[in-house]
Amino acid sequence: MFSRAKKQGSSASAVQSPPPKPASPSVISTDMRITGDIVSEGEIQVDGTIEGDIRTKVLLVGETANIRGEIVADSVKVHGAITGQIKARAVTLAASAKMYGDILHEDLAIEKGAFLEGHCKRIDPPEPPETKAVGGKVSFVVKSGGPEEGDGPGDGDKPATSGDQIRDQKKAVAN
Repeated sequence: MFSRAKKQGSSASAVQSPPPKPASPSVISTDMRITGDIVSEGEIQVDGTIEGDIRTKVLLVGETANIRGEIVADSVKVHGAITGQIKARAVTLAASAKMYGDILHEDLAIEKGAFLEGHCKRIDPPEPPETKAVGGKVSFVVKSGGPEEGDGPGDGDKPATSGDQIRDQKKAVAN
């Protein structure tokens, strides 16, 4: 009845639990004041006061909210007051928003009536690795032959990746 085989079988099924379902948004109500940093993998709605940094996927700042700190998120919608920097893919400042600080964004929307004192800087999404330059070097096409062959600069198709190689080849052509 209570053998080891059954206990081992039941512990194996406990390890393979289903993935957790998405949590409902965390709400910081108007009567709540938080001093410290907040980190969440989901959505946060702030209607109260926060003095600290916020890192989350989605942040909704209500009209009664007052935040002092840095915000890092995928999406930020501001209806209240923020003093600090926002780094997010998408930022929306509603007409009732009061923003004191810089915004680093991919997409930015500012409604008529919103207050912004700070700089806005667009940040480009990361490029796929296959489109980036390798090692930060640029390849040039230079002449493959020397002056003894009577070729002019630019003939041939030998690639060179160093400025020193190009200067040495130009000196050889000039002599």
